[in-house]
Amino acid sequence: MSEASRIVDELSREYDGEPWHGSPLREILRGIDAAQAAGRPIAGAHTIWELVLHITAWKNEVRRRLTGAAAGTPDEGDWPEVGTPGAERWTDALDRLQAAHRNLLDAVEKLPEAQLHAATNDPRAEDAPGGVSYYVLLHGSVQHDVYHAGQIALLKKCGPD
Repeated sequence: MSEASRIVDELSREYDGEPWHGSPLREILRGIDAAQAAGRPIAGAHTIWELVLHITAWKNEVRRRLTGAAAGTPDEGDWPEVGTPGAERWTDALDRLQAAHRNLLDAVEKLPEAQLHAATNDPRAEDAPGGVSYYVLLHGSVQHDVYHAGQIALLKKCGPD
């Protein structure tokens, strides 16, 4: 198995596979309606909806960086605005998350193995030896999603606010 295939496996497990750490993100999101997604059961914490939009934005940004684009904030913003909550908009947010995930997997599957250890176009990493590699970027993406999936799982257990 190539390293790129292993990374695809990790991305797949954290989203809708069988990860070692517990439930995958897609399973955690199952059964959450728009009202719960928009609720803020913990004052000062992000909502489930905000977290879904954030994860989606960063999946899109990682995919964009795989093309050699300079590192930056996602086009959607780091924490995109939820806007007016509603059932249709929540379904759309989940669909966009699914699409972002699938598009990232497709991009990683096409990534040449030799590119994994090459430095990304990230000027902020000039002090890091060798810069930030695509390998580090992709593993960081998995870690990012697992971190926020844990937050969503806790918010889901809190119930509506």
